[in-house]
Amino acid sequence: MKTLRYKSRGQDVYFLEEILSSLNYQIVVSNYFGKDTHNAVLDFQKTHKLVVDGIVGPKTWSKLIAAQNNLLLHLDKLLSEKDLINFADRYQLEVAAVKAVNEVESNGKGFLLDGRPRILFEGHIFWQQLINRNIDPADFLNTFTQNVLYPTWTRKHYLGGSKEYSRLEKAAGMSDLSQVHEAAYASASWGSFQIMGFHYESLNYASIDEFVSTMYISEAKHLDAFGRFLEFNNLIHPLRDKNWKVFARGYNGSSYAKNNYDTKLERAYLKFSNMI
Repeated sequence: MKTLRYKSRGQDVYFLEEILSSLNYQIVVSNYFGKDTHNAVLDFQKTHKLVVDGIVGPKTWSKLIAAQNNLLLHLDKLLSEKDLINFADRYQLEVAAVKAVNEVESNGKGFLLDGRPRILFEGHIFWQQLINRNIDPADFLNTFTQNVLYPTWTRKHYLGGSKEYSRLEKAAGMSDLSQVHEAAYASASWGSFQIMGFHYESLNYASIDEFVSTMYISEAKHLDAFGRFLEFNNLIHPLRDKNWKVFARGYNGSSYAKNNYDTKLERAYLKFSNMI
């Protein structure tokens, strides 16, 4: 492969951007090495302990290809088109509508490169989950816990990707109490459809541990949990009718409009509809 850098052009750039996209980087795949690709390369190099210079030479190429090959090892965990068609038929939904939720929630990727399900840890949910277990979260407030335990929602502590597991593990390890461990795992959203762990009971999982272990199995299991969530929360009809505001409010909460969830869902749905 050629050595590439910012403003490079050609087929090798296209190949590079395809790899970065498969690794969950939000970039435009083209023949041009733009700023988005440059920033993705910098992040990849930093994450993989390479020289952070934005130049894709032999060492960076080898790490990129190794990372992509590692992703391919987990193909048996991924959703198939048939899985989505069967699910849509079962609930009388359009496949494009199901794909739209999948894309908006997890960019269509339920697993990380290392085979763990995608998560997002929510420190304000952790605060409430501790209270629900008669534990005072203020007892654990210190500089060590400040990015995993806080009373109100904030985006500033999100790390993304595998780094979210470091936040989850920090929260779970705050105490030897089993209730703290349970509260931590209940405070992350899991998998392709980013379902919060604290829903485990309403979705008929025996425990938070059973829910989490199921999320490790496959994206088909994520899809099953999504179906359970739709049924329990009466969201099948809004999704069937493409009533994005009602669906987004029920799925993402009252702050859905602030995050444009309804418009994102509608755009994704129209994109997938046009592919049919």
